[in-house]
Amino acid sequence: MEEAVEIEVGAVTLEAKLAAPSAPTGGVALCHPHPLYGGDMDNPVVVRAAEVCRDAGLATLRFNFRGVGESGGTHGGGEGEREDVLGALGLLDKALGPTAPLGVIGYSFGAWVGGRVACSHDRVSGVVLIAPPLAFYGFGFLGACPKTLLLVAGSRDPYCPREEFEGLAAGIPGAQACVIEGAEHFFFGKLYPLGEAVAAWAHGLSETSPGKARRGGGAG
Repeated sequence: MEEAVEIEVGAVTLEAKLAAPSAPTGGVALCHPHPLYGGDMDNPVVVRAAEVCRDAGLATLRFNFRGVGESGGTHGGGEGEREDVLGALGLLDKALGPTAPLGVIGYSFGAWVGGRVACSHDRVSGVVLIAPPLAFYGFGFLGACPKTLLLVAGSRDPYCPREEFEGLAAGIPGAQACVIEGAEHFFFGKLYPLGEAVAAWAHGLSETSPGKARRGGGAG
């Protein structure tokens, strides 16, 4: 069950929901779509990703970026939101301890913001970027990303063109990519296959916890 928590990011307090099983094998921070276009932590894609991560034994932390819902502050154009992601990871680190593997899942705008933080964060082991909006933001930082990386997109997403998406994935050593046929940017009617892709990655992250044998995650 999720409980309401607050994330302190400097002078800004963020609204969040934390769920942790009795013996979590790791934790995931989930980053929602663009705040100026209705994105928030209750987005169906974010909720679905959180559900499958919990089923895999991970703690989940959904949160509203600054200026969204009950979170303080105002939209930061992607820079302030990077601080929000750092705050979320700090809360997970404190809640789970310094040896628990952490991951970041970002959807759309959240993929751009969360990915930039996760790829350079010492405590993050794995990253999932869902529907990265390649038509609007640069994702060149992924080329040097040392994390276990899963990229997921719909075959009909106009903001993440398939050819561009597949080209990006091909240029990242070790990255796994999943194209969900028939899905567009919002994954209407496609939340189940989306969840299946994220679940495979989540089980892989879970099994990197101390005392467990490592198994590859992701989806083909």
